Amino acid sequence: MNQQVLIIGLGLIGASLAKGIRQTHPETTVVGWDHSPTTCQTAIEKGIIDCCAKDFATAAPTADIIVFATPVSVTLSYLEELAQLRLKPGVIVTDAGSTKSVIMEAATNLPFTFIGGHPMAGSHKSGVNACDADLFENAYYIFTPLAKDQAALQTLHELFAGTRAKYVELTANEHDEITGMLSHLPHIIAASLVNQADHFNQEHPRAKQLAAGGFRDLTRIASSDPLMWTDILLSNRETLMSQLTLWQEQMSKVQRLLIHRDREGIYQFFHHARDTRDRLPVHKNGAIPAFYDLYVDVPDIPGVLAEVTGLLGEAGISIINLKIQETREDIQGVLQISLKNQRDLEAAKTCLTTQTPYTCRVK
Repeated sequence: MNQQVLIIGLGLIGASLAKGIRQTHPETTVVGWDHSPTTCQTAIEKGIIDCCAKDFATAAPTADIIVFATPVSVTLSYLEELAQLRLKPGVIVTDAGSTKSVIMEAATNLPFTFIGGHPMAGSHKSGVNACDADLFENAYYIFTPLAKDQAALQTLHELFAGTRAKYVELTANEHDEITGMLSHLPHIIAASLVNQADHFNQEHPRAKQLAAGGFRDLTRIASSDPLMWTDILLSNRETLMSQLTLWQEQMSKVQRLLIHRDREGIYQFFHHARDTRDRLPVHKNGAIPAFYDLYVDVPDIPGVLAEVTGLLGEAGISIINLKIQETREDIQGVLQISLKNQRDLEAAKTCLTTQTPYTCRVK
């Protein structure tokens, strides 16, 4: 069937979904719209979409499926506008927002079928130029449908088959509680650590240099888009206030252990955390996108970076990010190479291990 899909928002998520749909369903017309004309033009030039809509109000009435890949607050305003338009009978509307309760509550009385969605994937980069049809491979794609919408849900399953994601159904409340604990709270904590370290650096300038190693890796999710995270926190406000209270209780517990010099209590605190973390799945996509980093011990000699990147380039392995660890003071340096997925990580390690004398490690 030659259906028309309208995707609102052509950033990383929207553009990647569009690209996947076009590859898997070439008979489907994918129309895109973004508030940035430059983004729309780029999406057309790169073949991500078939065409760009003149505006939202004109494109929506001709669409069979509408996908909102926009911040939750923006999606809410679009849904209000959509309810006033004359849409196709049987149109299916979905979103890709990071929180679901406020969206599903707003969708309760809408005059069309709405199914909440959240593809739990991300990247070190953002925007239309970072789009990747493989972005969602093996990631969880959560849907929050109403019980009566199973036929529409199956239509979305087929539409997004090219993502190769793992479909999961949750209630909106379950989704927000889980992502609040496993994604939203960690982002708050990471940002708090970075802000606290920034104040500390004013008194101890050398700390900034030493933070380039483990501290920088520990807090890497603090580099996320502040506009997006403002929207997420406000749309999951109640859940996060509850989680922050529990977090403060945990920190107060550690403080009491220190006050009383409770060696056994401190040991158990770390032992329980280590045991729990060691039983978590390794390199499985979850609430926070997994990081695929290869650490290569390289000598401080001219041309070593060109050698490593050249070998990976010849092997067709794409590098997401490249960084030299700055905490080493001996003659060996540590090259941190960030890759797109587990497959590329294993291929890069094999490539460099077999073709160079350098030690390669995966943490």
